[in-house]
Amino acid sequence: MAISKTHIILYVRDQDVSTAFYAKVLNQPPSLFVPGMSEFTLGPDTILGLMPETGIKRLLGENLPDPAQATGIPRAEVYLIVDDPLAYHRRALEAGAVNLSDLSRRGWGHYAAYCLDVDGHVLAFASEIDPNV
Repeated sequence: MAISKTHIILYVRDQDVSTAFYAKVLNQPPSLFVPGMSEFTLGPDTILGLMPETGIKRLLGENLPDPAQATGIPRAEVYLIVDDPLAYHRRALEAGAVNLSDLSRRGWGHYAAYCLDVDGHVLAFASEIDPNV
């Protein structure tokens, strides 16, 4: 059985603020914006979702640790391979992200820049290094 579509969902403090941030960074409007969920189509089979952290406990129950207790503590990253990582990184910083690492050549074959989004999630923009250069 193959995976047909991937949804990456970030729990956010303020859905409106995070939606505005990602709309500016990704240079596109959300493909879905309803109370409790914003979505951005990253590719034909990949969706980035933004869900208010206050609603996730109601959805998943009391056994889920409160995401608000970890606000600003990175536990994962969103790593996007894009055509122009510097442009994405600059837009993120202009939209309020905190710079972690400027665009540079990485040992795994990418140029990548890192920042923290408005909720403290690690966000990376990368491009593959041309092995012929």
